[in-house]
Amino acid sequence: MPADLHCHTRISDGSTALEDLIQLAKRRNMLTISVTDHDTVAGVTRAKVIGDRYGVNVIPGAEFSCYDKKSDKKVHILAYLFDYPDRLEGLCKRIGELRKKASMASLTKVMRYYPINADMVGRVATGSTNIFKQHIMHTLMNAGYATTVYGDLYDKLFGGEKPTCLVTQVYPDVYQVLELLRSSGAVTVLAHPSVYGNMDIIPDLAAAGLDGIEVWHPRNSETDKTEMLRLADKYNLITTGGSDFHGMYSAVPVALGACTTPDECLAALYARKEKRKKNQ
Repeated sequence: MPADLHCHTRISDGSTALEDLIQLAKRRNMLTISVTDHDTVAGVTRAKVIGDRYGVNVIPGAEFSCYDKKSDKKVHILAYLFDYPDRLEGLCKRIGELRKKASMASLTKVMRYYPINADMVGRVATGSTNIFKQHIMHTLMNAGYATTVYGDLYDKLFGGEKPTCLVTQVYPDVYQVLELLRSSGAVTVLAHPSVYGNMDIIPDLAAAGLDGIEVWHPRNSETDKTEMLRLADKYNLITTGGSDFHGMYSAVPVALGACTTPDECLAALYARKEKRKKNQ
């Protein structure tokens, strides 16, 4: 049965509570998912417990924000089935502190133009491990300055060619992150290569120990998918899929299960994990 291996909740920048997400999966007969909140493993244990309650297999997961110096691009790495989540706490804390610094600097700029404050944003972000742009936009919606998270106001503040309030976050080196993830026992997958134009660095990432590519994603074109499958075959990489579900904190409506991982690819993910265990 297909699995959605890329979902976000209120623990990071999604709008849906963890238990609600798992109930959605159950009601959609999506019996295997992975909750891959950004730069945190805070919900992993609770997700497993809630999943067991509803009969949903929740694969331990997280999505890590990184940077590739050579291409000067952001890179997102999905990590699955890690044995030692405690080894990732330092990385999560480091990225979290960098995100909070950038978010608060952005919020300071927003507050020059709009009568919101940090307490208002904090209330919207209740349950999250950090402050994300979505939380700032939701606060502006509550104050009557926007009707959607993504729209003209978002483009003015954080998107477009000259955003007025965006403070760029610093990210850790992708190769250092890959090394740390492997030490935790994780199976690593390059998330949505089309989003940040990461296709050209797949050979280097594979040489550094990357395990797979997220082929089935709402923002990967058919041409992209064909090329990703070719690269996966060439470099012996597994292939996965997921909706990148964010609830209403999404630029376009994307339902849970909109993109999935086929059965044989899910089996390959588990096989890659078992092979790693034997080689440890």
